[in-house]
Amino acid sequence: MSGPIEAFFERLTGDGAGALPRRASGSLRIDLGSGATTERWFLTFGEGGVSVSHRNAKADAVIRTSKDLFEGMVTGRVNAMAGALRGVVWLEGDPTLLVLFQRLLPGPPSTAEQGTVVGGRRS
Repeated sequence: MSGPIEAFFERLTGDGAGALPRRASGSLRIDLGSGATTERWFLTFGEGGVSVSHRNAKADAVIRTSKDLFEGMVTGRVNAMAGALRGVVWLEGDPTLLVLFQRLLPGPPSTAEQGTVVGGRRS
């Protein structure tokens, strides 16, 4: 059974990269810390598509964060740029690739999923 992170990357290799411009190219490594272990995801952008692996290789850009926080990013509960500004998501390398990756992340859950706010109270 796959979790939200695995499901996110599976969608990317299908048609989930449709938001990328065809000219997007480069590599992005995502390092997810969980206790003493680090899970790595390696994305290669090219010709409007994305390939995903677990390679531990040098990349054009790197994102480092906790596995829990990244799960929030791929489910839309956490904004990646807000995390970077708070210092809980570390970014390095080609900023173009970082912006492209953020375009692939889902937006916040809809208000229907969160409940409707009426008069300042959630119903």
